[in-house]
Amino acid sequence: MPDTKAAAAKYDEYLELALARIEDELSGAYNISRRAIAALLLQGDREIERLVQEREGPRYPAIRAIVPETADHYSQPLSYLIAQGRQQAARHILARSVTVREKTGQGFAERLSRAMMQPLTGIPILLAVLYFGLYLFVGKLGAGTLVNLIENTLFGKWLNPWVTGLVVSYIPVKVVQDLLVGQYGIITLGLTYAFALILPIVSTFFIVFSIIEDSGYLPRLAMLIDRIFKGIGLSGRAVIPMVLGFGCDTMATIVTRTQEMKRERVIATLLLALAIPCSAQLGVVMAILSGNSVALLIWASTVAIVLLLVGFLAARILPGDRPSFYMEVPPLRLPKLTNILVKTYTRIQWYFTEVLPIFIIASVLLWVGKLTGVLDTISNGMAPLVESIGLPREASVAFLFGFFRRDFGAAGLYNLQDAGILVGIPVVVAAVTLTLFVPCIAQFSVMVKERGIKTALAIALFIFPFAFLIGYILNWVLTTLGVTL
Repeated sequence: MPDTKAAAAKYDEYLELALARIEDELSGAYNISRRAIAALLLQGDREIERLVQEREGPRYPAIRAIVPETADHYSQPLSYLIAQGRQQAARHILARSVTVREKTGQGFAERLSRAMMQPLTGIPILLAVLYFGLYLFVGKLGAGTLVNLIENTLFGKWLNPWVTGLVVSYIPVKVVQDLLVGQYGIITLGLTYAFALILPIVSTFFIVFSIIEDSGYLPRLAMLIDRIFKGIGLSGRAVIPMVLGFGCDTMATIVTRTQEMKRERVIATLLLALAIPCSAQLGVVMAILSGNSVALLIWASTVAIVLLLVGFLAARILPGDRPSFYMEVPPLRLPKLTNILVKTYTRIQWYFTEVLPIFIIASVLLWVGKLTGVLDTISNGMAPLVESIGLPREASVAFLFGFFRRDFGAAGLYNLQDAGILVGIPVVVAAVTLTLFVPCIAQFSVMVKERGIKTALAIALFIFPFAFLIGYILNWVLTTLGVTL
């Protein structure tokens, strides 16, 4: 029979006392040991908190009071201290059980792993990943070649004209025709945007992200940017939700719960809502700007500066301690094709089940808005604001799309540029402003669930005027300097 007590993690005297106090207070029946329940309570596990509250009843407040009392005794999070104790116990078991033969030198994988975490070599590697992964594969191939093939050829020349002909021939009611194949039709707008414009972009992004994830590069990226993130009130651990945000900000907002402190969770949520474009929006922006490297550089630099500036100010305004960071770095490995395919398939499946209905609903709402005149009223109301940052009035509809989905709004800008309405400096200003624009409905609803209605509203009310302020400043600077794009 294994010696379980010898394998148990040991902590300092005060933490052991807190664990014992909680164990003594517990009287309910649980499937795991009371010490494990006590440790999970100290780590702030919400599921265990609900379970203990349910089974202990009136005794729960006294048990719960031990947690903040213990946390006040330390300068570091309790979860960090408990993790340290468990690591020491694991190392002790490993030392008694395993004999490790020392290596005489470092292999290529180990040298590459270390290079990824050192600023001098890690930053060029990161830039190479961004260039080949995001710019060439997602931007050029996905948002350029594939979108052009599917949107302009498959949908533009064949499917949409054929479906429009069928609808006009068999449905004589003009209102119903507009619902299906009109300017804001379910087929000609919603499904065309979803399949022809957004799907190729998110698919290529999901492939790149799956490769990065399966290789073990993400933990090394976290180590690389930890020092920079400390300046904006976060730690390297925040790289996970931030990188996920480039896939879907809604999903990434849920992942912010992995951050140790409430202050970190709020800052990460703010930055995701403000300056992290989702994969589809990022791909469309790249498609709009990829033909002009100067415009793309201005967009990327402006968004990066805004992210760092707002994060820096938020870290100084919001109270709390400097975040601590530790992470186990797994071995670096060649990504497996089966893993990449499974992960990509799963994420594309999520796209169809979660995002596609939103495109259809948005098309119906826009159709209703056009039919009732509400859409024109809102567009006319936004027109002066849009024109104040140097954009044509037609761009107000794209920002209205952005309320439903960020990528929906970016697709609206893509069509304006394709029609020759949006050219020169306004293209960059529109791309920056829409990137910084308010979170979409799905992301906002998750923000309410994760951070509460007050925090979510405060973030949204800050972002709306701030995005247009940055757009105004950028338009003024570029115009004053006489920049030609």
